[in-house]
Amino acid sequence: MSEGAPPDVIEIGTDVLANERVFRRAVMEACQPIIIRGAVSNWPVVRAAQTSLEALRAYLARFAMSRRAEAFVGDSVIAGRYTYTDRLDGFNFERVEMDLLGAFDQIVANAGRAGSPTVYMGSAETEAFLPGFSAENRTPAVPARIGPRIWIGNASNISCHNDTFDNIACVIAGQRTFTLYPPDAVADLYVGPVDYTMAGRPISLASGAVGQEARYPRFAGAERRASVARLMPGDALYLPKLWWHQVEATAPVNVLINYWWDGWSIGPDAPDTTMLLAMIAIAERPPAERAAWKAMFDHYVFRSEGHPLAHMPEARHGILGPLRDGNYGLIRARVMQLLRDI
Repeated sequence: MSEGAPPDVIEIGTDVLANERVFRRAVMEACQPIIIRGAVSNWPVVRAAQTSLEALRAYLARFAMSRRAEAFVGDSVIAGRYTYTDRLDGFNFERVEMDLLGAFDQIVANAGRAGSPTVYMGSAETEAFLPGFSAENRTPAVPARIGPRIWIGNASNISCHNDTFDNIACVIAGQRTFTLYPPDAVADLYVGPVDYTMAGRPISLASGAVGQEARYPRFAGAERRASVARLMPGDALYLPKLWWHQVEATAPVNVLINYWWDGWSIGPDAPDTTMLLAMIAIAERPPAERAAWKAMFDHYVFRSEGHPLAHMPEARHGILGPLRDGNYGLIRARVMQLLRDI
């Protein structure tokens, strides 16, 4: 690592992948990114990719359906950096429907031609596009109900964004470099629109922008807090929800498998939904009132000083008792009733 470069992400051994319980305790509870070297090096798809691109294609073809999905196709001038146009009124790539093997073939063809366009197909559910694939390529750390997704492409630089799910990203072919920023760097990243995005999540306008220091002066603060995860085939990265990440795939042909799930959910309600509701209920109230609601959220939701009813017997905590003891359903019913009455 050169002087002044972001530090690398911490690495740990594959023993943490033994089962869901071990992984939650050893990795997920800390909510910090972790590299697991060789996590999936024994997967058949990784072994095929290490043999040759032809062997990798043949392996994928065993499962591939003709179902079509959206791919990003960019001119060579963008060098695989898919993002907004300068005016933020469009994107610098086209969206093209193609099947997974067709996309793979185009990616391989592009890799051998100078000045050719780049192709990127992401987040394709293997259950829909490669049925049977997950049975041969799994990790016991992830709940069995969670299906993997496949991402394939030429060399690319995916704009910095975050996700509302926990993530294990497994490199199958090529190399990936993740530049990571903690969740509380959000104000320094100059995040773009939340409802006009490339693929569902808002992106940082500052990360990856060249010669824009004057436009995004606070980004230097985010850069000082960045860390880097460099992954080779067979490696995996655990990425907690809300960590910002810019992802660079550096090989001519790159394949990644990932799993998204909420490791702490006990019901269908998501924190992101709560935040959207809070935005319309609180965001434009007077500053003094917002501060008052912040104090209430800190006390009842974030609980930095412990349980809000710690001064009372647990038997008298009512719906503020443990959610798994039936209080989840009671609170949810109360919220739904309040929303219906509006």
